[in-house]
Amino acid sequence: MTLVVKIGGSSGATTANIVCEIAKCVAQGERIVVLHGGSDLTNSLSERLGRPARMVTSPGGMVSRYTDSETLRVYAMAVAGQINTELVACLQQQGINALGLAGVDGRLLLARRKSIVRSLTPEGRLQILRDDYTGQVERVNDRLLRQLLDAGYTPVIAPLALSREGERLNVDGDRAAAAVAVALQAEALVIMTNVPGLLADPGDNATLIRTIPAERIADFAEYAQGRMRKKLLGAQEAIQGGVPRVCIGSISLLEVLNGVGTTIESSYSSRERIGI
Repeated sequence: MTLVVKIGGSSGATTANIVCEIAKCVAQGERIVVLHGGSDLTNSLSERLGRPARMVTSPGGMVSRYTDSETLRVYAMAVAGQINTELVACLQQQGINALGLAGVDGRLLLARRKSIVRSLTPEGRLQILRDDYTGQVERVNDRLLRQLLDAGYTPVIAPLALSREGERLNVDGDRAAAAVAVALQAEALVIMTNVPGLLADPGDNATLIRTIPAERIADFAEYAQGRMRKKLLGAQEAIQGGVPRVCIGSISLLEVLNGVGTTIESSYSSRERIGI
């Protein structure tokens, strides 16, 4: 069984718990590919370097980081230089032979660079931004990942990609994880976040939406706010690419896999759950 797990880039008790659970699953014979984010650390590094993060909102409501060449350097420092190596070291401490990669390594993630970025000003006017180094993953070197998994490694991937011209690009971690899950035809994609799952009311955890039929993802898009919009989009891309199950939740990987969170599932997918 192959799982793709996307976890946040921040350190702390929650991440440590997820790392322990990944280690238990791998010890039981599961093949796991880990992707991670890095927004929080990138923001704090940018502040300390005197280049506060600049977020832009698309006409469709998607919020993303505007990544010029200087911001890209800070982003790479955060995700590939610090977060990735910390996660690899934590897994190694658990006895798992983790291998850290950025998406640029071995042409692991190839992406199309966005030539322009359309965003809205605070007054609601449309503006066009250039010199942005973000992209959308178009191809995954699944052969490399399969070779690593077959050799007993647990790949840990930082969300950087190569453009067609060989440039480094910032890519969304959730959508990159979806692309990897599709390429590997994983049994499940698990997106770990800091909220219990998709909430009908973002301010009330009691409004958790526990299950979403795969064919009705679009009907629930109105409930996705902020970063959850990208997570739901990634889930949709994974399902459309043939991944039978996407789980979104927080704190415990094993609990989320067993239905504690939001589960998006195709009608033909297996109901088997994973235990310790």
